[in-house]
Amino acid sequence: MVVKERLRRAGLQVVHVELGYAEIVQPARLDTARIRKALEAVGFEYIQGKDEITLEKIRTALLDYIHQLENGSNETLSIYLSQSLGINYTCLSRLFSKAKHISIQKYLVLQKIERVKELLEYGELTLSQIAARLGYSSVHYLSTQFKSVTGKSVSEYKALQKPNRKFLDQL
Repeated sequence: MVVKERLRRAGLQVVHVELGYAEIVQPARLDTARIRKALEAVGFEYIQGKDEITLEKIRTALLDYIHQLENGSNETLSIYLSQSLGINYTCLSRLFSKAKHISIQKYLVLQKIERVKELLEYGELTLSQIAARLGYSSVHYLSTQFKSVTGKSVSEYKALQKPNRKFLDQL
């Protein structure tokens, strides 16, 4: 709603808005500086280039993938991304790695660990439940990956008074 309102205030006719994407009716003259300023004023980013748009779609699809895992999906990441974006996974992987200097798989691990932190903070699920929910083959594998990413064991992380979580767009 915020994005739609900001774009309308910038004089644009908005057709559709969803996570990471806004479709507008192209005016005769598109004032990208004004749009960028309007979106940045409320903490959003203006992305215009084809590769930038694809990268944002990958990032959004990865969040959706984690959500799908939590809902019991066992689809592989490569198939999920290819089908979601309609682009060959190899092409997506190359683009992502080149632009972000990290593989899609490693980025997914970072996202999943942030989700683990969030679920730990809620305190409603055991580590076994979290591991199963996020598609880990075992608690041991999750714990190993958690320590590898955070530098702390799950127990050490839980003991922190102020856990250091990152916003997903900062990964």
